[in-house]
Amino acid sequence: MSKQYLAQHSIDDAHATDIFALAVTTTQILSGSGESAIKVHSITEDDFPIAQVLNDAHKLGCHHIVTDRETGRNAVSVGFDGDVKVWKYDDSSWKDAGEINVGPRKKAGETWAVCLSFDGKFLASTTHDGRVNIWDLGDTGSREKIREFETKGSFGMSIDMSPDGRFIASGHESGNIYLFSTATSRLLHSLPGLIEAVRAVKFSPGSKLLAAAGDARIISLYDPNSGEQVANLTGHAAWITSLDWSHTGQYILSGSLDGKVKVWDIERRVCVATYGESDKGLWAVRWLPKGDTSVERAKAEKFVTVGSNKAIAIYREATGG
Repeated sequence: MSKQYLAQHSIDDAHATDIFALAVTTTQILSGSGESAIKVHSITEDDFPIAQVLNDAHKLGCHHIVTDRETGRNAVSVGFDGDVKVWKYDDSSWKDAGEINVGPRKKAGETWAVCLSFDGKFLASTTHDGRVNIWDLGDTGSREKIREFETKGSFGMSIDMSPDGRFIASGHESGNIYLFSTATSRLLHSLPGLIEAVRAVKFSPGSKLLAAAGDARIISLYDPNSGEQVANLTGHAAWITSLDWSHTGQYILSGSLDGKVKVWDIERRVCVATYGESDKGLWAVRWLPKGDTSVERAKAEKFVTVGSNKAIAIYREATGG
């Protein structure tokens, strides 16, 4: 049984270049590109108007933006110049909360992929030479690096922290996927299955599954406790660049350089929807989160895509509220 989505809205020419970075909260979409500005669009209005422009956020552009999943009031962005900036949402706007001191090796690639813990108090990042760094962003404001995990030296292209805080997964240019325990700071598993660059890793909402994908054009699912590979999902015709789980964990969203976004039913292990506005590649895809009230939870599912066509496209489920 397939699912149907409608192309609800497209923000054409949202940026002047490819849009590489995408993050969402319950009220906003944050996007970054080769431009110096990060743009913020409201999702509480049907035409998704600009809510804020963070001018001169990154001089050479931005390749990653992340927000915390608990409050949506903490964000971190990474620029092509190597800057790592912290943002706080307060009084209806995002404010620059300073930079993270990445040390004397600061340059493009010293910090690449990033993720925030569920509560936004910790930041995990990858590097060009395979290290995984953990930063304390807690209330003390120290922003100290508290841990450093070593892998086998391959470029860290993707990273995620499990919602329950137990695991950190990193995906690498070599095709390796490493799973670390936050409790012991030890490598738990080197996961099998993907032999080409891993551009996306993502834990399910319940932390029971890890999805990984990249240049092999396969989405592999793993049990993080055992390290067992439990499924492979195939269907994209080019590199898979982005993954995201729905809030229930029932579906995975995938975006690819083939220009397609796909929705996968995890229980049945099948693709239930495929959409693409053009053959321009997608760099990031995200489900729009639902709010906490019963009315918000009942609303139709929505997701957003960005990529080489410089547009922000929003899709909504064809049925529902």
